[in-house]
Amino acid sequence: MSDFYELLGVSRGATAEEIKKAYRRKAREYHPDANPDNPDAEAKFKEIAKAYEVLSDPAQRSQYDQFGEAGLGGMGGSPFDAAGGFGDIFDAFFGGGGPFGNGGRTGRPSGPSRGPDLEVVTTIDLRDAIFGTQADVSVRTAVACNTCEATGAKPGTEATTCATCGGSGHVRQVRQSILGQVVTAGPCATCNATGVIIPEPCETCGGEGRVVEDKTFTVDIPAGVDTGSTLRLSGRGAVGVRGGGAGDLYVHLEVRPDPRFVRVGRDLEHDLLISMPQAALGARIPIDTFDGEEEVVVSPGTPSGHVFRLRGHGVPTVDGRSRGDILVKIGISIPKKLNDKQEELLRAFATEMGDNVASPDEGFFAKIKSAFK
Repeated sequence: MSDFYELLGVSRGATAEEIKKAYRRKAREYHPDANPDNPDAEAKFKEIAKAYEVLSDPAQRSQYDQFGEAGLGGMGGSPFDAAGGFGDIFDAFFGGGGPFGNGGRTGRPSGPSRGPDLEVVTTIDLRDAIFGTQADVSVRTAVACNTCEATGAKPGTEATTCATCGGSGHVRQVRQSILGQVVTAGPCATCNATGVIIPEPCETCGGEGRVVEDKTFTVDIPAGVDTGSTLRLSGRGAVGVRGGGAGDLYVHLEVRPDPRFVRVGRDLEHDLLISMPQAALGARIPIDTFDGEEEVVVSPGTPSGHVFRLRGHGVPTVDGRSRGDILVKIGISIPKKLNDKQEELLRAFATEMGDNVASPDEGFFAKIKSAFK
């Protein structure tokens, strides 16, 4: 390998700043993006990067000056092992964005793209929303192909690096403008931006590395949820192409209407019809709640529309710290038809109260009269 100082074009007495400036100049000159037709550019670029790694470190530079490259021993190794690729070295100089786009990286993509998120709606009863439950949700999704182990390649074969983009998944073009060199980049059409080519695709998945299946997951639904609540199941979405990670599964909840209670926030409203005697004389009315039977004590003279509150029998907060109430709204049921005995007693009661009520005959003829209007 060439002398590190000669590679950077500096003297052995160069300062750290001079070495840094020389490296930046050489890196721009030999960067593979700026030399798309020069297959030797990447190798040269790596040599320059390693030279800078050694000479920019005082301890390694001292060892190199005394013993040459053999004196480095286990002091560092390749900058591409330590820094994760020469694009990371560019990050140190250019604030995370290299001079040629994509952070200066020209190697392979960081990995296959993550799969898409999925959504599903599941419906539960009000009781389940109050106490929590488990529910099975089914979704049609993409899962890893077992035949090719998600590689997309036919068993016994393997993927190859795309010759068009060199495995980056993107194609860059350098052109001159009045402002200097302009680099444009776009997804590689040859490999569909994956960076690899599958010469012999897997017959099961057609080279995708994934197949579509129906999957069922058991979801833990916490107490206190409501219609519109959404649960996120991390990693339960569709997998990506050729080993890409899985997206997330979002479970949207709907709560079925309950025949007895109407939910208003954390409270439950219940309409209770009682008779006129119960309203006038009072009564003890049992109410079947989700916690068991409770009793509403109706005081004598309770008017229609009065609300009784059963505390702590409503919907809990999701954190379980508190719980709403049941609001029992009183309505008085008026009988539509009375037998003779009931009518006699009710008329006697009206007379006692001094109420002016219609006579039986008046009511009958009033109906006939109204029919001829």
